[in-house]
Amino acid sequence: MRKFNLKALLLLSCGHVAVDTFQGALPAVLPFLKENLGLSYTMAGAILILANISSSVIQPLFGSLSDRKNTYYLLPLGAVLAGAGFCALPLASNFLMVALLAVTSGIGISAFHPAGFKTARLFTGEKMASGMSIFSVGGNAGMALGPFLALSIIHYRGFSSLWWMSAITFLFVSSIVIFRSTVALPPQTPPSTCKENKIGSKSARRALIVIIGFIMLRTWTMYCLMTYIPFYYINYLRDNPVFAGKLVSLFLLGGAAGTLVGSPLADRLGHRFWLRFSMFCDVVLFPPILWAQGVLLFVLVALFGFMLVSTFPITIVMGQNLFPRSTGVASGFMSGFAIGAGGIGVTVLGLFADHFGVPSAMKCIWALPVAAFFLTLMLRYPIAENLTSDLSAA
Repeated sequence: MRKFNLKALLLLSCGHVAVDTFQGALPAVLPFLKENLGLSYTMAGAILILANISSSVIQPLFGSLSDRKNTYYLLPLGAVLAGAGFCALPLASNFLMVALLAVTSGIGISAFHPAGFKTARLFTGEKMASGMSIFSVGGNAGMALGPFLALSIIHYRGFSSLWWMSAITFLFVSSIVIFRSTVALPPQTPPSTCKENKIGSKSARRALIVIIGFIMLRTWTMYCLMTYIPFYYINYLRDNPVFAGKLVSLFLLGGAAGTLVGSPLADRLGHRFWLRFSMFCDVVLFPPILWAQGVLLFVLVALFGFMLVSTFPITIVMGQNLFPRSTGVASGFMSGFAIGAGGIGVTVLGLFADHFGVPSAMKCIWALPVAAFFLTLMLRYPIAENLTSDLSAA
């Protein structure tokens, strides 16, 4: 029986912090790229969608590779590509160069995640959602650190100093070296004793479609806020860039806290219940964000992120339970394809912002958690009661 291994999960989580710092920082630096290169909101959205496609939609391909052979090397390799693409953005002189660098960084992010989630599952034991939350919170923390770190460097040292963030890649590679030298790595190939869930059944297919749809809407909400909070406070209200960075980082830090708190509750109360409860809370919390100021604004943004992102490791586990013998592919679909497809909504919102303005675009975001909540009401989760014990005994 595989046991819960906190040390291994923490080390993997440290690597997750480093990689997702670059992913979180990209939306925050778009206003500066837009101003420096004379881009439109639509072009800025296109850059983000290219980054999302390369960092998310192709993850099932890397997941399939990790299901066939040991691919631990993808962890440090992915970090190097992610950091190199992002840190070279100040060298870009036109839209095509920015897009190419964003795609390069995205490919590195895409290479890391399926192998990371699959490796993390090997150390979760019976507490699948709780264990996955420890690995996932590293990504949440990295996404939260990215905007604040990038905007702080730009504010105090200038846009050309973004290369300082390359130090994060070095820290990540160091953590992987520590991981390989201190933790015994189990085989990545699923054991033959693991019972396969009947993913071909109609109920299972429906559950998978609903979960992917939920992730798309959740990600659309998350990326729209990450992108348009900086546009709203920097370009529209002409506020301090650091203030906008603090808001985005607080939103994502709230999500990191929600990941740690929500997953143990979901293990106790039920995964499907927590998806419904968290999204209902976000439906209620979003409207006041549009008029709140001061401390109340920070509290509401943090609470919204807390509930929204808390479901991330839960949907990963639900997808892996539907594909217990192909957890790499499952992780790629849950963390990659669905997330990247959801990010397409940012480009759609960019078209809306170009025609009707950023404030109107911000108001439209509320429709996304509303749609996600109603989608959870359709979810039927066809996992056998003994599946968890079967997997943990494998």
